Amino acid sequence: MSDPALSLSAMTRLRNYFLTGVVITAPVAITAYLAWSFVRWVDSWVKPYIPSVYNPDNYLPFAVPGFGLIVALVMITLVGFLTANIVGRSIVSYGDRVLNRMPLVRTIYSGLKQIFETVLANRQELFNKVGLFEYPRRGAWSIVFIAKQQESEINEKLDARHGRTIAVFRPITPNVTTGYLLYVPEEDVIPLDMSVEDAAKILISGGLVTPEPPEKLALPPEATLVEGVPTRSEAAE
Repeated sequence: MSDPALSLSAMTRLRNYFLTGVVITAPVAITAYLAWSFVRWVDSWVKPYIPSVYNPDNYLPFAVPGFGLIVALVMITLVGFLTANIVGRSIVSYGDRVLNRMPLVRTIYSGLKQIFETVLANRQELFNKVGLFEYPRRGAWSIVFIAKQQESEINEKLDARHGRTIAVFRPITPNVTTGYLLYVPEEDVIPLDMSVEDAAKILISGGLVTPEPPEKLALPPEATLVEGVPTRSEAAE
């Protein structure tokens, strides 16, 4: 007759083995699935426009995954190379003038162009700082991302009434690519030492994954998140 304690111990070990396997394989499987889905999505868009004589799918008994993605990367790089010279810039300028004359298209095109130019031109400064802001109510704190501030009419109007304000992005858990753009008083933002990547891990995991606490550094009084924002020690006071 088997011992119930031994059976329970064996089941506990099997459960722990299973959970350990899930922890190891799940991130790999999800990452592979997302990467494969992206490759197939790009292939479905690009391959129909590749001439059949250059498409290896017409010569092989199986489809070549990622060929459309490679072609897309080469074409985008080639377009960037061509627009770097005078002739290419002239063509792009002419295309801008044509699109800017179309009533509905010019609004969409100019907005998207400004977004991509801003993001790519400031990719080293895009959301490189993390802070805490009291939202959505008093006593409840949210993680916010802060990028390099750019003066605008919104800042000017708010500064005249409420003092110095900054723009922060409050992401939503678990999809950190969506959220709210908030203009808040600069003094109400508490800077954090953690990186944007660590803050994203907290948000995506719903607080289950937390980074290791950084070593306490002796920061000078002028080391602030944004000019005018109090340091962590000042905020505690």
